[in-house]
Amino acid sequence: MRFSLFLLALAAPLATLAQTRPAPAAKAPIVLAPGNMKLQAGGGADNRPDHAPEFPGGEEAMGEFFTQNVKIPVKAKQARVTGDVLVTATVGTDGKLTNPIIAKGLTPECNAEALRVVQALPAWQPATRRGVPVPIMVQVPVPFDNAGVVKFENDRKVPRSAKDAPGLN
Repeated sequence: MRFSLFLLALAAPLATLAQTRPAPAAKAPIVLAPGNMKLQAGGGADNRPDHAPEFPGGEEAMGEFFTQNVKIPVKAKQARVTGDVLVTATVGTDGKLTNPIIAKGLTPECNAEALRVVQALPAWQPATRRGVPVPIMVQVPVPFDNAGVVKFENDRKVPRSAKDAPGLN
């Protein structure tokens, strides 16, 4: 009985030490930006792709996709909200975007619309590492420019030279 109490008293501090060890840090995913893809000497890190993922047709095609598919919410039109919603997602080995998350938002309505549109994007050409497709995280800016909202300048003053020009009176 005393021997088991002694072992129990000895094991308690050891169990505490085992619990206080920090867990190994997980590696953060690599976020790729256009123009930053470089082949590293010696092959580089195992999780760094040789070729970045690409939207079919490039940036212009993605811009056209957004122009056709982004519907600016009524509240955002009324408030004349402009800017980009930055969505982070993973381009899988099949090229489909998964796990979209708002990294930088505008309004709740614009954020929801950006998530809807990103989920509707067609499959990308996946990133590759030594010729093998690898999943990679990307950031996609979804534009909300309110191009249909016309801004009027009511208090604009006409320069004197324009008033005196012939044919403007």
